[in-house]
Amino acid sequence: MTSPDRPQQPDARRTAAEAAAAAAAAAEGGTVEPAPRSSSALQPPTERFATRTAGMTASEIRALFAVASRPEVVSLAGGMPNLAALPLQSLATEVADLVETDGMSALQYGSAQGVPQLREQICEVMREEGIEGDPNDVVVTVGSQMALDLITRIFVDPGDVVLAEGPSYVGALGSFAAYQARVVHVALDEHGLVPELLQEALESLARQGITPKFLYTIPNFHNPAGVTLTHERRPRILDLCRRYGVMVVEDNPYGLLGFTGEHHPALRSYDADVIYLGSFSKTFASGLRVGWALVPPLVRDRLVLAAESATLCPPSFTQMLVSRYLSHHDWRSQVKTFSENYRERRDAMLAALDAYLPEGCSWNSPDGGFFVWVTVPEGIDTKAMLPRAVTARVAYASGTGFYADGFGSRQLRLSFCYPTPERITEGVRRLAAVLEAELDVVRTFGTPTRPELRRGPQSPSPDTN
Repeated sequence: MTSPDRPQQPDARRTAAEAAAAAAAAAEGGTVEPAPRSSSALQPPTERFATRTAGMTASEIRALFAVASRPEVVSLAGGMPNLAALPLQSLATEVADLVETDGMSALQYGSAQGVPQLREQICEVMREEGIEGDPNDVVVTVGSQMALDLITRIFVDPGDVVLAEGPSYVGALGSFAAYQARVVHVALDEHGLVPELLQEALESLARQGITPKFLYTIPNFHNPAGVTLTHERRPRILDLCRRYGVMVVEDNPYGLLGFTGEHHPALRSYDADVIYLGSFSKTFASGLRVGWALVPPLVRDRLVLAAESATLCPPSFTQMLVSRYLSHHDWRSQVKTFSENYRERRDAMLAALDAYLPEGCSWNSPDGGFFVWVTVPEGIDTKAMLPRAVTARVAYASGTGFYADGFGSRQLRLSFCYPTPERITEGVRRLAAVLEAELDVVRTFGTPTRPELRRGPQSPSPDTN
């Protein structure tokens, strides 16, 4: 609001008619009387935000980046791919040739659905996990995060329920909050999403007359939990969703990055109605921001319209570069090289956890992907501990950032994808020292009392989330 003892600034918001009149008068050497102004001051911008922005908050993980990027801090927090194994010189030649030979197309607007050749190649990539897709049903997006956001936009109204694993990907939770969805978590165990708990959630919601808009799931090398859904559970989960009329959205950015040489069959390979999200961010280069959605034909047109309203079209240049990479390079061998590098880092992290972490901690052993999920002893709050860890020059992601209902204070996610094995070992050693100090406080003063948090899977009603 304007202070009464300060002169008001001129209102820059003039109508086209006023501007035209002023220009004409200036040309004639005359003046135009200004239109009468409203005496009421403009509302502050925050009072004009849409109500849906109330749920838009910075994620705990993103907030870590500024601190975690300091060279003295060993960051086990972010899921950044390690690009050192890429053939950068060869890619530089590809970029130069792309501009020289196809620059007029690569630097121009393109199709909102994506470059046709790339969509055909994406179908080839998806065959590695048993998917037979039609290029006409592929929509290329600016990373799979954009695909997830658009899928949420076209299906979710404010107050609608979305089912998601507990814990779940922080970017998905951000999109669900932005569109005012109510998230109901369904617990994971060491074998992935638990079908019995999914059925309990579906039955509870059905008794309330609620049909969730979709189940969002990361079946392979889960982010953040690192677990993989067993082959036996996959058709069971699809059958449950089919019986209750719930769509399935499968997010699979890590699926080709397994450490055993086995490619797990995608949920989409069982059921053509599954919406499948993929990305080249983990298997090629995250900075290119090329992802995609494979959708049923009835969804495709709406998704393309939503994509047009968001970006008009995905960048032709990055799509054509990815297409050239897939055409001219042995991308399967490159994925294998990435997997071997990540397996080495996974092994270093597991060895360090076993050597350094105090008694009472537990963790999983992922067979692919980027992440290890750690549970700490009772009495330690990983979110509250994080500033002390950063002071000790190590960063992690607190478990609370991966739940919509406040759960996860005894969990943390460790990423092994980016640091060297030596840095991973040192980071875990520093983390262990912080945990030991926290445990000393707990032993001295006892476990702090805090309000009970109700976990989604045990109380799947959206009113508790």
